[in-house]
Amino acid sequence: MSTPFLKRTAYTGPVQAIILDWAGTTVDHGCRGPVAVFSRAFAQYGIDPTVEEVRGPMGCDKREHVQRMLAMPRLAALWQEAHGALPDDAAIDTIYARVQELMPETLADYATPVPGWVDACAALKARGIRIGSCTGYTRDMVVRLEPRAAALGYVPDAFVTSDEVPVGRPWPWMAYLNCQRLGVHPLEACIKVGDTVADVEEGINAGMWVVGVTRTSNALGLTAEEAAALPAAELAAREAAFARVLREAGAQYVLHSVAELPALVDTVEARLARGERPW
Repeated sequence: MSTPFLKRTAYTGPVQAIILDWAGTTVDHGCRGPVAVFSRAFAQYGIDPTVEEVRGPMGCDKREHVQRMLAMPRLAALWQEAHGALPDDAAIDTIYARVQELMPETLADYATPVPGWVDACAALKARGIRIGSCTGYTRDMVVRLEPRAAALGYVPDAFVTSDEVPVGRPWPWMAYLNCQRLGVHPLEACIKVGDTVADVEEGINAGMWVVGVTRTSNALGLTAEEAAALPAAELAAREAAFARVLREAGAQYVLHSVAELPALVDTVEARLARGERPW
């Protein structure tokens, strides 16, 4: 590990690391895997959530995701009707336990890297940039996802799951733990990338450059084939609407997908060379 940068002056060196989310960002175009899992888990307890209700808390750690869904008035009322009481911690734990059981098998079917990412990742590594990852999944949930993604060409240099830190997004602990494992410093030498507001807030709290992605995102919810089949004007309008959400949350840059990251690195490095910082 190299000598640490002393923060007596502005950091003017290169981008050292990019830390990326998984579903909807680097793999699983449209973030379909978690939707399938939460829908099945709730259905087994007599509740049929809408896709919008499932997607709403995406980006959180998965127990919190269940908690936020059960706090939604319609779902809380359905739980009360089916089980005779409003949802409590026991209800959250019951559904979360089923989510944990369903995740490993299901996610293995949603491990395909988004188009262009494998090549872009290789290009970034070739210029010395470390690739970190973080996720709302726990380690047990990704037991089959990580090797399947590796077999398809995506192997990050560090991989942090939500159960390895005290609390998940929007807290910055997963981003910090990535930096420790990658041996990178200072934080402004890092870029955080994701497809949700929670990802953006995580990056802001970590003091990193923050990038949001639209086309592959949970918010659009489209497979690569579905996105390609949409009329260009409609796809552009949907992406633009979500891009506004990401920028309002604090993202400094918004891309269609992570395949565009190599070009963006040049922009960020030019700003670093001028002594600029993310915040």
